[in-house]
Amino acid sequence: MSQFGRKIMRAWAEAGTRYMPFADVTTPDLPLSKLLRLSLFQVSVGMALVLLVGTLNRVMIVELDVPASLVGIMLALPLAFAPFRALIGHRSDTHTCELGWRRVPFMWNGTLAQFGGFTIMPFAILVLAGQGEAATAPVWIGYISAALAFLLVGAGVHITQTAGLALATDLTPQESHAKVVGLMYVMQLLGMIVTALLFGAALADFSPGRLIQVIQGAAVATVALNIISLWKQETRRPPRGAAALQEDPGFAESWAKFCEGSSAILRLTIVGLGTIAFNMADVLLEPFGGEVLGLSVSYTTRLTALFAIGGLTGFAAAVWIAQRGMEAYAVARAGALIGLPAFVLVLASVPTAMLPFFLVGNFLIGFGGALFAHGTLTATMSRAPASQAGLALGAWGAVQATAAGLALAFAGTIRDISTAALSGATLPWGFSGAAAGYAIVYAIELALLVLTIIATIPLLRHARAAVRTERAPVAEAALAARGGTG
Repeated sequence: MSQFGRKIMRAWAEAGTRYMPFADVTTPDLPLSKLLRLSLFQVSVGMALVLLVGTLNRVMIVELDVPASLVGIMLALPLAFAPFRALIGHRSDTHTCELGWRRVPFMWNGTLAQFGGFTIMPFAILVLAGQGEAATAPVWIGYISAALAFLLVGAGVHITQTAGLALATDLTPQESHAKVVGLMYVMQLLGMIVTALLFGAALADFSPGRLIQVIQGAAVATVALNIISLWKQETRRPPRGAAALQEDPGFAESWAKFCEGSSAILRLTIVGLGTIAFNMADVLLEPFGGEVLGLSVSYTTRLTALFAIGGLTGFAAAVWIAQRGMEAYAVARAGALIGLPAFVLVLASVPTAMLPFFLVGNFLIGFGGALFAHGTLTATMSRAPASQAGLALGAWGAVQATAAGLALAFAGTIRDISTAALSGATLPWGFSGAAAGYAIVYAIELALLVLTIIATIPLLRHARAAVRTERAPVAEAALAARGGTG
């Protein structure tokens, strides 16, 4: 190859590492192809979330005429397993497998749970709705089988995601955790966007038979994606050795060690506050656009895509910021700070009748929420001891998922109660009727974001103090060297 050709190839290789997203997270032992393959479990998680919260939510209420209250209960059942994510993570830390694996058995069991739930779900839903020949089945069979299906899918999602993130932590060095978090959640968002479009197209001409095909197709896709994801990812003999595995201290002792000092509880508190603050908006943005701003159904549906684009942009920005040395909780605080003007813009769209305010606010909510999630998860991965990576990530996931579920429940309840209580009243800046109920919810979210920002102050002070402590010996050595030469 000529010298000019070598220069071109060198420039191309450097540009690829510099500009291709997440290309520089790889190592000789973890090439980009392997890391992208591992992230496929997040695609299956995103697909499950879209199917449960989006597609089935609408189909059960509109096409199958299932009471909305019953649908809400069914969709809340997967959250029953969220508090157990810390226990799941701990068990994946200390699990002794005959084949020498720790994380893979949990990812596989989670996959089987998702597959089983999706397999029986369409038939359970049709029995629950009394559709076709299922109308002759006893009602209680529909209740029990549908509850079992949603519970299995929820358990599978929590188990797979907790063990998968722990495996990603095991495989990557600490300095790459920020980029790994970004990659994992970008893949989840991409999975949500693609599968939402696929499900929408597949169910355009709805029929019970088509519903069965779509859900069972999701079951097969889940198994395929997760098998490809975990294939040859974890070594069969964990580097910590059998002796470390046999010393299993038990969950209670491990949890007590994890909670030593005040920072662990404070970190989880920040995760809970910020997640509720951002996620209360999820269930209200589209109804707000339709009921208050008078937008059409097709227009408000696009808000989900705009929100997702904001999230993708936020994760990319978080990775870029983290690469430049910003502390993880500073990234999380930046997300909360961006959330403040975002919600103000959404509120300002009512008295000003400015639709661009609402659209920009919607984008910024997704952007700020992504920064916040990236910062808190990166901090969790980076601060977790090697022997407690699963426990730490499980605790983060338990708080995050539980807070997200509570946020959805709080948002609708507070909105309904506020609307009823303020019937006929007019709030400042012209908020009245339905807009008043939404305004109360957004005001609560603003207050929670302020509390989240305040809660990050001690952690950031501690981080700056730790940096000064690390730099002190270097500075003293430099002064001594200058004094000696003088």
